[in-house]
Amino acid sequence: MGSTFYFAWEADVLLWLQSFMSDIGEKLAELVTMFGEELIIVGVLGFLYWGYDKKFGIFVGTNIITALVLNPMIKNVFVRRRPYLDVVGVECLRPISDGAELSDLAAQGYSFPSGHSTSAAAVYASLPFYQRKGWLIAISVLLPLAVGVSRVCLGVHYPTDVIAGWLLGLFCVLLMSFLQRRIKRRWVMYATIIALSLIGCFYCTSKDYFTSLGMMIGFFAGNLFEERFVRFEDDHRPLAMLVRFGGGVAIFLGLNALLKLPFPSELLSSATPLSYVIRVCRYAVVLFVDVALYPMLFKFLKKR
Repeated sequence: MGSTFYFAWEADVLLWLQSFMSDIGEKLAELVTMFGEELIIVGVLGFLYWGYDKKFGIFVGTNIITALVLNPMIKNVFVRRRPYLDVVGVECLRPISDGAELSDLAAQGYSFPSGHSTSAAAVYASLPFYQRKGWLIAISVLLPLAVGVSRVCLGVHYPTDVIAGWLLGLFCVLLMSFLQRRIKRRWVMYATIIALSLIGCFYCTSKDYFTSLGMMIGFFAGNLFEERFVRFEDDHRPLAMLVRFGGGVAIFLGLNALLKLPFPSELLSSATPLSYVIRVCRYAVVLFVDVALYPMLFKFLKKR
């Protein structure tokens, strides 16, 4: 299952980097790679959207959500196998899904392009596009670079996966930044992006696509609902920002876990159309609640 293709130098780079991997190096790579993962990305967006600057959060969120969907749509075209499956001597030091076999591509995902590298480039490169500050420019370069290198060190991506991920993330930032500034009616842009993203339903078989599609639907619908019915205001008081952030993350984690309870774990982990529909709906509900309904509490919290 899947396709195998790589340059000889990529295997050499993988083996060379892993030859230096000690226990401390492995833990460091695992820590760095988290800056391209779902929870950290949600945390960055949540901090921007709920507390620091709502418009900033919408800007960055639109860029990253688009990249999150586009990445698996490309992955399911190339269906490239991960390097630890084909390069002798390369170890998988951090699988995508701990509960699945390493050879289960539906659970572990395809290799090209790197999703972590795409996410890191999209979210961190978005920051200086909105606020041109020197330290944000440094973050936009250093964090995606570190995340990409960590993915190679952990044996889960070829170097070309990472390079393609960086380019894809940057492309989404440039494209979506341009569209957000030019298209005044956000619902038109959102509807167009979702319609194009639904093409992946006809051929994608990896769970990351359906997760991202659900997040996109929930985020876009939540933005439109909030703009029309909620219209919460930013609150830069440290305690208020902390409470908003903590509550939003708690809702994301708690509601996501709660919505799994009605369904058998075997169904949720299966690669079936029903499990994909449940996954899309689950993430759409979670993002909609966090983006649109949760901010309704902010006026009450501000009074308290």
